[in-house]
Amino acid sequence: MQPSTAKPYGMPAQPWGCRSLLLLMMMVCFGVLPGTHATADETRDYILWYRNYDSPAIRALVELALEETPEYGPFRLIRSEELSQGRVLRELAQRQSGLVDIANVATSPDRETFLTPIPIPVDGGLLGFRVCVVLPENLGDFAGIRTLADLKQSGIRIGQGAHWPDTPILESNGIEVVTHSRYEILFGMLRNDRFECFARGVSEVLYDLEVEHDSQLVVEPDLLLAYPMPSFLFVGPEDHETAQRLQLGMERAIYDGRFAEFLKNYYGRAVEILNLRRRQIIALENPFLTGESLNIGRLALENLRRRLDSLSD
Repeated sequence: MQPSTAKPYGMPAQPWGCRSLLLLMMMVCFGVLPGTHATADETRDYILWYRNYDSPAIRALVELALEETPEYGPFRLIRSEELSQGRVLRELAQRQSGLVDIANVATSPDRETFLTPIPIPVDGGLLGFRVCVVLPENLGDFAGIRTLADLKQSGIRIGQGAHWPDTPILESNGIEVVTHSRYEILFGMLRNDRFECFARGVSEVLYDLEVEHDSQLVVEPDLLLAYPMPSFLFVGPEDHETAQRLQLGMERAIYDGRFAEFLKNYYGRAVEILNLRRRQIIALENPFLTGESLNIGRLALENLRRRLDSLSD
């Protein structure tokens, strides 16, 4: 396993040792050093957005990054209040709102401008690969769809969150989208035929269905919507220490192989159960990414088959 090529924004790619030195220099510039805010007897609390805390995979990844950086001191991960995605992003942007410290969401130029991203895809780039959660009686609507043109002509509507970056991506590709601000409400809208497809990332859909525990919700078996859309951890715009700790921890996990182990443990099952390698891929454009995020997303899309093979070995 090679070290990550991801880098903090505005910093050129460097070998592992140089990157670590640069991170240390940044800490000095901002007046923070490992252990500045935590000692052997002091535990730092990190409030993780409740949707991420309730996700076994994302919670495990954040804990992994924090465990990889013991020089920052002991930690405790806390579940946030039940905030919508739009609200949690606003709370993060308010510097020290006290309601949330870390959130994992798909990236966008606005989010990278007003928040601090840790630019390593948390799921190896799988969030931009989407399958449809549908009602069994609507499965026939998807028969014969092989291309984007087929999808648009079918009249199928896709449900998404009002604040999710997926919504403008789908709309820019000519797909009709129905939205709501609360993720939980969208399942009820699907059941009430407000739309035919609730498009969910392959890294999250199995967990979604386990939580919903509704036998009337099924995954459409043949299609895979694919677009470059990395999913990053985000912290507040001035929370430099947390950003540095998460970045360093994730890079160490990539270097020592624990990140690859994490991906396989949490997402290998989805690759097999969803039969991703045999699905018809409908590639969509994402015109809403910054240059670096677009490169990260395109790389994940270009390496889709290899990535699926590695997760299912």
